[in-house]
Amino acid sequence: MLLPVNATLGVVLAVLLIAAVALAAAARLGHARAIAVAGLRAAAQLAAVSYLIGWVVHALPWLLCFLLLMFSVAVRTAGRRITRNRTWWWAAVPIAAGAVPVVVLLLLTGLVPPRGLSLVPVTGILIGGALTATVLGGRRALDELEMRHGEFEAGLALGLLDREARMEVARPAASDALLPGLDQTRTVGLVTLPGAFVGMLLGGASPVQAGAVQLFVLVALLAVQAAACAVVLELVARGRLHRVPSGAAEGE
Repeated sequence: MLLPVNATLGVVLAVLLIAAVALAAAARLGHARAIAVAGLRAAAQLAAVSYLIGWVVHALPWLLCFLLLMFSVAVRTAGRRITRNRTWWWAAVPIAAGAVPVVVLLLLTGLVPPRGLSLVPVTGILIGGALTATVLGGRRALDELEMRHGEFEAGLALGLLDREARMEVARPAASDALLPGLDQTRTVGLVTLPGAFVGMLLGGASPVQAGAVQLFVLVALLAVQAAACAVVLELVARGRLHRVPSGAAEGE
């Protein structure tokens, strides 16, 4: 076991969280409160999941409900990060487009058995990767359209359609959403040993088995994030995901 679950662990976690909050506040990064809330929420949510997952994985209806809950939370989180208006629910499309085909492929090929103990963590990793790409791609695309609105209007003046004009402005920025996954894959084994690799080793697997599982996770995430980024960019270009301009009504 990597870490003993005892009072010392609790104290160290508390100190690290307080340090993160204090540093963010001292540097005026603007997310001190969010860091504190995120840390406390993570503790509560992991405690609940640790309690529930033992019996959820043995009942198919509850397993499906748990997977749907994971997806719903990811959609809500990503959508509200991108925009505060009613278009946030469109975040469901890129997350599903990224994660669902890969999960289906893994089930059909038998690489992941349809059992909770295998399906929940793999699906969680893939949904998490799609969430990250959707948030980064959507936010960067909309930020770029706001900052370079004049270029968008210039494209319209030259005869481009709305979608094409938005795409020309937003595509380079949205593609930055792929950089974290690319960097993680390029530097695996040289800079970091990711969680799947370490977990497999601690579980008694051979280094070759652990490396194969980690490679699978990284490549699957590249596919998931590429799909999610492409779809969220398309939604922004088509105006499905947008932000309400200053002074406009929220219902637009």
